[in-house]
Amino acid sequence: MKFKEYPDREMLVVDVAQQIVTDLNMALVGPDRVSIAVPGGTTPAPIFDVLCAADLDWARVDVLLTDERWVPADHARSNAGLLYRHLLMDRAADAHFVPYYVDGKEAKEGAAQTSGLVEQHVPLDVVVLGMGADMHTASLFPGALGLSDAMAADAPHLCAVQAEGQEPRVTLSAPVLNSAVQKHLVIFGDDKRAALEAAMDAPPEDAPISAVVQGATVHWAA
Repeated sequence: MKFKEYPDREMLVVDVAQQIVTDLNMALVGPDRVSIAVPGGTTPAPIFDVLCAADLDWARVDVLLTDERWVPADHARSNAGLLYRHLLMDRAADAHFVPYYVDGKEAKEGAAQTSGLVEQHVPLDVVVLGMGADMHTASLFPGALGLSDAMAADAPHLCAVQAEGQEPRVTLSAPVLNSAVQKHLVIFGDDKRAALEAAMDAPPEDAPISAVVQGATVHWAA
């Protein structure tokens, strides 16, 4: 794990976007399509605002989410909706987005149906991760219903999980996240830095981030 500290969040945003472009361009040297999985939320949105204008062959890039709330894309809490507002625009509008939500299905049934689509993009060329102060990443929440299945070595590529007090979600499994060629973890604040340090000495079921951060570059700013 490589740790990069930045003097401010603005510099982090620009540097991470540039690193993602570098990673994708390296993958695009070959003849095949390339894949990137990204989180939702407010932390990565400024990175997407920079990344969407990058000059690369977006038509050969498949964009996936690391996790999604089981809501339609036009729902206010949809991660897919956030991508359409911040990433899948400008030059990046040519990218191919892989949605997870299936109308009329429950999260578990929908995850089983969509897992085969995810399999086509594994191993991911690039994954961008966030982390909560509770040491969760993607929707791998400590104590969540379905966490053990999503953390297992033989886990499906996409898993349904239910954290207490939250809407149902689907998440890329720990093996899928951990197998990405390039991994970037973006965190802000002293509390997140302390949580990451604590996670390194905690069992994965209590600190899911510890199961997927091996070999990652951690980008941190206060």
